[in-house]
Amino acid sequence: MSRIQRLIDRATDGDDRLPPGLTLLSAAIAATLVFPLAWLVIEAVTVDPARARELLLSRGTAEVLLNSLLLMAGVTALSILLGVPLAYLTVRTDLPFRRFWSVVVALPLVVPSYVGAFAFVSAFGPRGEFHDLLAPLGIERIPEIYGLPGSILVITLYTYPYVYLSTRAALLSFDTRLIEAARTLNHGRVEAFRRVTLPVIRPAVAAGSLLAALYAVSDFGTPSIMRLSVFTRQIYVEYNTFGSDYAALLSLQLLGVVLVVLALEWLVRSNRSAHGDDAGTTRDLVNLGRWRWPATLAPASVAATALLVPLWILLLWLVRSDAGRRPSMAFEPVQVLNSLSVSLAAAVVAALAALPIAYFAATHDSPLATLFERATYVGFAVPGIVLALALVYFGSGYLPRLYQTLPLLVFAYVVRFLPQAVGSTRTSILGVDPRLVEAGRTLGESSMGAFRRVTFPLTRSGIVAGAALVFLTTMKELPVTLILRPSGFETIVTQIWRAQETALYQYAVVPTLILLVISGLSMVVILAQEGGEEGL
Repeated sequence: MSRIQRLIDRATDGDDRLPPGLTLLSAAIAATLVFPLAWLVIEAVTVDPARARELLLSRGTAEVLLNSLLLMAGVTALSILLGVPLAYLTVRTDLPFRRFWSVVVALPLVVPSYVGAFAFVSAFGPRGEFHDLLAPLGIERIPEIYGLPGSILVITLYTYPYVYLSTRAALLSFDTRLIEAARTLNHGRVEAFRRVTLPVIRPAVAAGSLLAALYAVSDFGTPSIMRLSVFTRQIYVEYNTFGSDYAALLSLQLLGVVLVVLALEWLVRSNRSAHGDDAGTTRDLVNLGRWRWPATLAPASVAATALLVPLWILLLWLVRSDAGRRPSMAFEPVQVLNSLSVSLAAAVVAALAALPIAYFAATHDSPLATLFERATYVGFAVPGIVLALALVYFGSGYLPRLYQTLPLLVFAYVVRFLPQAVGSTRTSILGVDPRLVEAGRTLGESSMGAFRRVTFPLTRSGIVAGAALVFLTTMKELPVTLILRPSGFETIVTQIWRAQETALYQYAVVPTLILLVISGLSMVVILAQEGGEEGL
């Protein structure tokens, strides 16, 4: 036994003989992703202990913590309440136009939350468009959109697709013969769902809920627009006012919240999967009966709220614009090319980096495998502004040749969004029947050969879907792009941000519509990987 293997066995108490190459590669990737966050520790340990206690125990810090927890809990709960029923309706029932609703319900994911937030404020604010429409009817006040309720509503509308897509993928790969077996035991549909379907899709629901929760706690744009004091907004304010010590302490506190969320998700997740020759078929659809057409109101109302409100506001800005007065603000096609190039690079790198970690986590029940996979989620949970400033610290101080370069920008994107590729790839690998891999090994294939000939072809769709999801979210990323982009490197999101900062909203319309179209195409790619009768 090699020295490396003995060290690995010692680290895992010898419970599972782990492949040294895969283990070391996964460890190196996980360490590279977590390393930039060491800046938080370096900054925090320099704070005077008395000053640190004063800051962390202040009333303002308690308010920030409470608001962040309530925001995360509210978004997660509502995302589950929306995502799981919509996934079930579009996969397991005879809902009219199921394929159409499958795409439309997922489309809110392509809308940046900060665009959605600004649109909702413009539509439902105290002097918004909706108020103007109701004023002739004598209605002078409408419910307040600002604060915690508005933030939960807006973020949920643009994050529930995480739960929807993961749950839908699990239902599509679910062996429906298990439901038929439960029905033969005199279980009703509700009881069969509770006893059979729910335990199988629970890991997928947990994975999607984790992404929604981490997005909620790390979102900066929506809470800022909604005037809600949360970690991300307060950290940004402190950095702008040179309060780097307080910002670092708040960032560490935020990381503590993230670690708790990861632990809770791990407790409800399992490696359970259901295989079968007939897995994924939907011949035994639930008959909705007289509720078949009324049920379409569920996906229609959710999608209309999330999509039509921003489109309505964008068109109003376009119609009321006096474009042409600010040539320096004009949209340029090169901004599209810049966005596409860095997003595609981030998607490819993330897919390659996610593959060993996802394979390791899916095929080895080991604390090390879990640790490496969990480490990838830290970057997704850390606000983009914090990650960007951490890389500014390391780039300017230790790697000046990489500072404000495209490789550093792409690396930041990978750190932020790698969990999306890991989750999709891991789910696909779990769906591969282990007996197929064993058959390949009995035919003389090595571990790598069995992976190349058996596992990889069966998981290719999941890998592509994960890369497409990284591409989609990279296209929308704002703080990292603003801070780390090379000088003069303008993208679609920087153009939108400039237009919003100067209140020249007409200059945000065209880039926003282009962003929605490109992101929508990437969503089509994600859904197309489902294959089978329900694929696009």
